[in-house]
Amino acid sequence: MVTIAVNPYLDRNFAPIREEITTDKLPVIGELPLDLSGMFVRNGPNPQWTPIGQYHWFDGHGMLHGVRISNGVATYRNRYVQTAGWKKEREAGKALWSGLLEPRQIDNPHGSGKNTANTALVWHAGQMLALNEGGKPHAIKLPELETIGEYTYNGKLVSAFTAHPKVDPVTGEMIFFGYSVFRPPYLQYSLVSAQGELLRTVPIDLQIGVMMHDFAITENYTIFMDLPLTFSAERSQRGEPVMMFERDRPSRFGILPRHGDNSNIRWFESPACYVFHTLNAYEEGDEVVLIACRMSSTSVLISSDSQPDPEVDIPRLYSWRFNLSTGTVREEMLDDVVSEFPRINENFLGRQNRYAYTNKIVYTPIALFEGIIKYDFSSGKSQMHEHGQGRYGSEAVFAPRPGAIAEDDGWLVTFVYDENLNSSELVVVNAQDVTAEPVARVIIPQRVPYGFHGTWVAEE
Repeated sequence: MVTIAVNPYLDRNFAPIREEITTDKLPVIGELPLDLSGMFVRNGPNPQWTPIGQYHWFDGHGMLHGVRISNGVATYRNRYVQTAGWKKEREAGKALWSGLLEPRQIDNPHGSGKNTANTALVWHAGQMLALNEGGKPHAIKLPELETIGEYTYNGKLVSAFTAHPKVDPVTGEMIFFGYSVFRPPYLQYSLVSAQGELLRTVPIDLQIGVMMHDFAITENYTIFMDLPLTFSAERSQRGEPVMMFERDRPSRFGILPRHGDNSNIRWFESPACYVFHTLNAYEEGDEVVLIACRMSSTSVLISSDSQPDPEVDIPRLYSWRFNLSTGTVREEMLDDVVSEFPRINENFLGRQNRYAYTNKIVYTPIALFEGIIKYDFSSGKSQMHEHGQGRYGSEAVFAPRPGAIAEDDGWLVTFVYDENLNSSELVVVNAQDVTAEPVARVIIPQRVPYGFHGTWVAEE
């Protein structure tokens, strides 16, 4: 008897769901706060057909899961992001593209790849955008979650668009970048006004294409991470991996004034590492401080150029201090607990924050989130909200209480899947009392597969 291994990213709560539904007045365990008013939306991969070849979690079409809360009542809906690729596959009734673990389909009559729009979301200038760093954003209508179409800033968008743009809470500006895999400029840097106008795009010099998933901003600076996860067509021609983590290359951090260009950027070097997600950055005296989840190396989609690293793909919270006067870098591990998907109260983005929230990882053997860690950088202490036995969460998003003065006055909102019941909930946790039971558990009428990033859009 032959045993066929099941792809773990198509099994259990990674498995896709097919139905798009809308449900009103969801059951609630506990009580939704009356001043929690808005919509939580989370993005994630959800293939609509059986994949071609080996499937990776990053391959699925974007599906949005949204819970709207008003006057203590919650509603739910889920919708695919209807990209051009989604529409072509829906019309064909089958998958048309292979995934990231398969050879690139250069001769595919439908194009060499698809924009999955499956990674993250941003709300800016009254518009929700669904994002994937390999292509253009897609505008989404709220609260319906309907796809309006590609969003190109009236044709001004000339680069790819990061999945993690930054919206300055004071100026209202949105800062983003796009990277190129094989052709220079390998990095382009853009600024959008508070009113939603794309004001400028400037190239930033890099020696080679790198996978740059995230970046950071402070009040006056933008921080890019030129990390040694590189792309190389020449390697591919030699029969070597197109994408590789090069341990012998240092990590480089570029700091430039927000309204500057390549002539203003300053580069700082530190030991090789990889960062998928930054938590925040801020200025303190002569230093620019960056906090992020650091891995010593990564094997995501790639092969390594040297011996296996026992710490590969193990993220921990670190800080870097870049001294603009002396040119020195100080790197420090803040916690040895393994965690990822860091978030803060976005009202403190780019400014010094006291509190932060990450998701504690447990390996089952696939990494799952067993709880939410709250960090207090003032006291140096942390607390954890545990989801419970057989219960695993997604990224926890901070929803501030209207009119709040304290930085942590609000709620942490996330989807939690209960393996014991094969059911999903929206969990609302008091951010000032994270070790307590959730203040509310909204029962979702269908399973919500594990996904990536979400956002909270408050309503007046």
